[in-house]
Amino acid sequence: MAYFFMKLVPPRSTFPHDGTGEEMAAMKRHAEYWHQNALAGSAIAVGPVFAGDGAFGIAVVEAADQVAAQALADADPIVSSGLGFRFDVSPMPSIILRPQTGTAI
Repeated sequence: MAYFFMKLVPPRSTFPHDGTGEEMAAMKRHAEYWHQNALAGSAIAVGPVFAGDGAFGIAVVEAADQVAAQALADADPIVSSGLGFRFDVSPMPSIILRPQTGTAI
């Protein structure tokens, strides 16, 4: 198995502050999708980041290879919604994990 950093790039820098009803409904399906991946063990950490130049999402995942990581990204309902969201997927050659202390879901 390998680890990957996935950056969810929204369609504009002002998202989610000006999200439409359709976009926010897709974001709900997006959150449910990643919650299921966390329960299944492929998603290690997922969440939004509010940076100075705009918000974006991140996921750190464990997958067999780059193709499998990209498949996780492509299956995200927010990406398949056609609303302009996309993932940049980058390999992580190593990762340090804290010992399991319980569930944070």
